[in-house]
Amino acid sequence: MLVSAKEMLTKAKAGKYAVGQFNINNLEWTKAILQTAQELNSPVILGVSEGAGKYMCGYTTIVGMVNGMINELGITVPVALHLDHGSYEGAMKCIEAGFSSVMFDGSHYPIEENLAKTKELVEICNSKGLSLEAEVGAIGGEEDGVVGSGEVADPEECKMIADLGVTMLAAGIGNIHGKYPANWAGLSFETLDGIQQLTGDMPLVLHGGTGIPADMIKKAISLGVSKINVNTECQLAFAEATRKYIEAGKDLEGKGFDPRKLLADGTAAIKATVKEKMELFGSVDKA
Repeated sequence: MLVSAKEMLTKAKAGKYAVGQFNINNLEWTKAILQTAQELNSPVILGVSEGAGKYMCGYTTIVGMVNGMINELGITVPVALHLDHGSYEGAMKCIEAGFSSVMFDGSHYPIEENLAKTKELVEICNSKGLSLEAEVGAIGGEEDGVVGSGEVADPEECKMIADLGVTMLAAGIGNIHGKYPANWAGLSFETLDGIQQLTGDMPLVLHGGTGIPADMIKKAISLGVSKINVNTECQLAFAEATRKYIEAGKDLEGKGFDPRKLLADGTAAIKATVKEKMELFGSVDKA
């Protein structure tokens, strides 16, 4: 059964570790992440961007697939199904479809409008027992056509959004989606510390977890980050393993062209990446 991310993140914040949000793109992705979470006894958040939602034939299809897998694979660790960088309309659709958590990304709106729309969603999510993530300050890079420049959030604005009663808060601290450029300045721990001091127990979210050095990840967790999003890293691992399989000519041996064989190495690579991240984030055996 899907659960809200509230309890797992409250525990993570108190215990100074982070729960990984791993974005799903298809059946193999979902299966690999759920199996790894179960094997490591770790709570997990499955993230779905609006683009991936369209690709996987809509939110109700995804809810059906995830619920079916939890049941068939005997998954007992806490699993939240979460809309990533949702629009207001997207959030409403996911709530209706049966997601257990949503993100409303109002960071591109003027702060007043972000506050008003977030407040409305807080009431809806609270009445249904769902967790809600809000965002302040655009995060850099590109995700599904949304481009940000690696801005940092204003701690005062973060407090205003946190005070509405959201479950978790994503704040720009110089992080970027996708691969980090060679001239990246690193995370602004000063900003993170300022946000943490004003938002207290609120679990903070670090987007763009791919490519941030391990010591920076650990420092961010020590400063209140309780949820870290990973997507690009799993995609790169999957692509590399699949390329090697084909370059080795394995798809031409026997029934190597069967998608179950063709995608097996890539799926194993996702599992290895997720395991590495869960160990780094400290969520192993925290279910």
